[in-house]
Amino acid sequence: MKGVKENVEKVIVERFGKDSLIALATVEEGVPHVRTVDGYYDNGAFYVLTYTLSNKMRQIAKNPVVAISGEWFTAHGTGTNLGWFCKKENEPIANKMNTIFAAWINNGHNNFEDENTCILRIDLTDGVLFSDGRRYEIDFTK
Repeated sequence: MKGVKENVEKVIVERFGKDSLIALATVEEGVPHVRTVDGYYDNGAFYVLTYTLSNKMRQIAKNPVVAISGEWFTAHGTGTNLGWFCKKENEPIANKMNTIFAAWINNGHNNFEDENTCILRIDLTDGVLFSDGRRYEIDFTK
């Protein structure tokens, strides 16, 4: 990942490179909306299984600027709907999600035949990580 020291990247991967609950904030008409989502981190981005017609995806379609927060980490980013989970182009990420979210992904809550079942990618732009008593400001764009 560009611009992030190895030790900082290592901490982010340890904390979020697995099934992780994070807060995701979107904005609609100047009003922030925050919800908890299941996601995982990989190489400068978070991935979330969601639904195209949900409020969060509707808000991201209008304004892709988002914020996230997790274990001693906050960041800004840009949300992108990668489309249907089962789309051929999404196969590498979908396979990873099937492994990472194995405990719940096939519990009947998700309908993978519905083309509105989608993958949200959050490309991080900047963030702050607290680890080992230190504060790290991160520029994910460099």
